[in-house]
Amino acid sequence: MRIILMGAVESTKVALETMISNNIKPIVLVTLPLSKAYRHSDFVDLRPLADNYNIPVWEAENINDLNIIKKLRKLDIHYLLVIGWSQILKKEILELSKEGAIGYHPALLPENRGRAVIPWTIIQKKEVTGSTLFFLDEGVDSGDIIIQEAFPVALKDTATTLYQKHLDYLRIILSKVLEMMKEGELPRKPQNHKMASYCAKRRPSDGLIDWNLPAEVIWTYIRALTDPYPGAFTFYKERKLIIWKADYIEEGNFWGLPGQIQSTTEDGTLVKCGDDKFVLIKEVQFKGEERTLALKVIKLHEKLGIDWLTVYKEYKRLLGEKKF
Repeated sequence: MRIILMGAVESTKVALETMISNNIKPIVLVTLPLSKAYRHSDFVDLRPLADNYNIPVWEAENINDLNIIKKLRKLDIHYLLVIGWSQILKKEILELSKEGAIGYHPALLPENRGRAVIPWTIIQKKEVTGSTLFFLDEGVDSGDIIIQEAFPVALKDTATTLYQKHLDYLRIILSKVLEMMKEGELPRKPQNHKMASYCAKRRPSDGLIDWNLPAEVIWTYIRALTDPYPGAFTFYKERKLIIWKADYIEEGNFWGLPGQIQSTTEDGTLVKCGDDKFVLIKEVQFKGEERTLALKVIKLHEKLGIDWLTVYKEYKRLLGEKKF
């Protein structure tokens, strides 16, 4: 069976390992050049693993590039397996495989089509999610479903733990699909497009924390945006501070302003939020520095967030220099 694997992230690595363990090596691995690693916060260099098993590696910045299409046309391809590739494949690519192109999505399609699905799943406070393998078409996550596995989302799941659950279930469902491939035709279940929902792309700047929001909402954002994503962030003494780990604290005998540090202990740094409840910050990182415990860098009674007076002064300065 001749399969092309396309991807450049952790889920691609899991797919490659699963194929190898099932004695079905891809005839070619198509991945991003190292110079484009910045496109994915969870980028993985798959070349060493591929080299260990003598799997040819092709680099592609744009999968729909004419030169890539010409190269793929020369291969006798049964399946395209597209896992961890953000570009939508055009019709010319999809038609290169005899049996079809297969994609992976970390949701129970048709729910949560689109981008940044794992963070959105946590922000939505979903109690159940799942992993899906499906046939790709020219739409966005809209093709026929091959297999799905549902699993619970825990109350304290973070992007890190939920991401790992998806990787574990990808191993399971991909192994099943590879066995189906050996036996013959794969099942196809059309999606109910009327039931579809969509997740928008998220950018690193979307992680800015507004301390006037309720504490549980802020805690949820922190959980949703932690590793392998860029992280929720605030500002401390005019420096960007990423918050990687935190807890939600419902009650406390403290009064202060939203964003103000109420106490510092070995457990973390307690921050007042807009609903008079608290977030206990545990692990933080200034840009360009190592991660560290919050209590080592944030001082009691200091205030997190944007200093609007400083912003106003900077605006006036730039205005005086005619940079607006």
